[in-house]
Amino acid sequence: MKKDLTRFPRRALRLSPLSLAWIALVAQAQQQDATAGSTAVPGGALAPVFVTANPLGDADLIAPATALYGDELTRRQTNSLGETLNGLPGVSTTTYGPMVGRPIIRGMDGDRIRLLQNGVAAWDASSLSYDHAVPQEPLTIERVEIVRGPAALLYGGNAIGGVVNTIDNRIPREPIKGVDGAVDASYGGANNARAGEAMVEGGNGQFAFHVDAFDRETSKERIPGFAHSDRQRALDGPDADEAYGSIPNSDGRWHGGAVGGAYTWADGYTGLSYNGYEANYGSVAEDDVRLRMHQDHVALASEVRNLQGPFSQLKFDFGYTDYEHREIDNGETSTTFRNHGYEARLEARHRKIGPFEGAIGVQISQNTFSALGDEALVPTTQTTNVALFGLEEWNVTDALKLSAGARYEHVKQDPTAAGNDKFASAADRDFNAVSASLGALYKLAPAWSVAGNIAYTERAPALYELFANGPHDATGQYLIGNPDAQKEKAVSADLSLRFASGPNKGSIGAFYSRFRNYLTEYNTGRLVNDDDEVVPPGTNDALNEAVYRGVRAEFYGIELDGKWRVYEHGAHKIDVSLVGDYTHARDMDTGQPLPRISPLRATLAVDYGYGPFGARAEMEHAWAQHRVPQDDLPTASYTRLGLMLTYKFHVGTTHWLAYVRGDNLTNQDIRYASSVVRDIAPEGGRSVMVGLRTTF
Repeated sequence: MKKDLTRFPRRALRLSPLSLAWIALVAQAQQQDATAGSTAVPGGALAPVFVTANPLGDADLIAPATALYGDELTRRQTNSLGETLNGLPGVSTTTYGPMVGRPIIRGMDGDRIRLLQNGVAAWDASSLSYDHAVPQEPLTIERVEIVRGPAALLYGGNAIGGVVNTIDNRIPREPIKGVDGAVDASYGGANNARAGEAMVEGGNGQFAFHVDAFDRETSKERIPGFAHSDRQRALDGPDADEAYGSIPNSDGRWHGGAVGGAYTWADGYTGLSYNGYEANYGSVAEDDVRLRMHQDHVALASEVRNLQGPFSQLKFDFGYTDYEHREIDNGETSTTFRNHGYEARLEARHRKIGPFEGAIGVQISQNTFSALGDEALVPTTQTTNVALFGLEEWNVTDALKLSAGARYEHVKQDPTAAGNDKFASAADRDFNAVSASLGALYKLAPAWSVAGNIAYTERAPALYELFANGPHDATGQYLIGNPDAQKEKAVSADLSLRFASGPNKGSIGAFYSRFRNYLTEYNTGRLVNDDDEVVPPGTNDALNEAVYRGVRAEFYGIELDGKWRVYEHGAHKIDVSLVGDYTHARDMDTGQPLPRISPLRATLAVDYGYGPFGARAEMEHAWAQHRVPQDDLPTASYTRLGLMLTYKFHVGTTHWLAYVRGDNLTNQDIRYASSVVRDIAPEGGRSVMVGLRTTF
């Protein structure tokens, strides 16, 4: 069957990395240039419009943002979402072993970072605890968009630190004619990961379908030396039984798949999809504990364009999630976490009102979270959120663009004791949160621009910050919430200088956030048992008692991202890129540093391309982090070296991408300052991964 290649640029937003790699091969063979005046992605496909935090579809974003797709996403894909994004400007990862990692943005994590799938929530338990994985397989992601800084304007108070939106094509948004697909297989890495994915899409120009499946299985993570750091082993004492060469209980298996379909027409689409996710992995902090996770997610999406009347475009997204995971200790279920609920979102773009272009919207969500069993950390709690938001832009001149927006949301937390006496006093809480922002983009010259934003944001406390009252063995704590906690309030600003000219682009920026009531864990200094009774030091299974409290806090830092074409002659091309960031965060009441903040980091990379051959060498250096709270241990510096080789070819009507990737080639002992288990579970040692991808 002959494929209609003309439709691929229109579908660039929806394509998988495999399909983008195929486009690169086709474009290279045909020696076609990208459309004049358009932003290009590898292989000549038109760059997708940035959809997160940009309902107007403008090419020039005012907010600091990064998008990953195509070859760049392929290079970065690893075992978890957090590790895949780690090292982007301002982005680090929590990491709780090789398969568990949630993104951190500018030092903020947990309920301050909004994780979305195609623009709406897929409920899980990853914000509650660092050992809870994000139930999403990186292989199935076609594009990731990261908005740094307060994105609460469009996505809620729990986006006060930023948004990570993963996008796939499980609901086709553009017409598909014929059938195409992709297969991906890889083996290697420090945990001998065996991973594979298959995807098939097809349609008749109106009706379209999508089917995908994935499977990933890993062994224990190999490490350069001892699992415990030198400082931790000194505290452990000479008689401690220390793991060496690998991290105990760090293996796992993940599998799942999705099916979806849509009806498309010239001015819109309507579709439905279902995806399931299963996982079984070990806790690196407890040799006898494993986590078994299951998630079902149903999504409905529709968009109508070129409408008559006051609104020219309507977009609707809905997602329902049923999530459960069990923590199994010595073969017996000790705790079951459940989270189920929905989120619905409607955006309406209005016609021009004078010089203003804009959109308004409504968002409604409700979810019920419970933790049942020995580790009943929080009561069963229903959270309801209703919000209204609006965003307006004004192109004052060809050089100056202004934006303004506001959001109002009502949040209700409704706990139920369910017969557990320690939650009997938990009472309903209601919050009204308001956010507002102003932004400006000024073009200094055709290639240079400056962008600035200022925002006031409010976040309602999360259920665990209010009602926690129980042991959490995974982090070695007994957590006590603050039922009287007030809203978290912040004023944030950022300023960046940007450059873009052909293959050369760069940005350097600074940010500052000041919190009036930053909710954080405070260690009381007491050791307690599972019943919150004080025990003497040295007691088996003793826990550090910690309470949530609001403090004044500030975050500030810098971010750098640049890429330059340093050589081009015939088919030979060499690009050099540099990425760096630094975040400083402190409790203003005590002057103490806030925990788990990444140090100054810089990554230098060189990319070489010649015909179907590609090579990338990358060196990342992270400085030591000595700015840690009083009871934390500092982390040492490290330098990591990576190398990737690629080769693209075709056999008949199929197109192939073969690659070899070497990570941590100097076998460094790497411990992320942002990891809660950094002193007992380092990152993987020297490793090699091989992979093969094909599209048809």
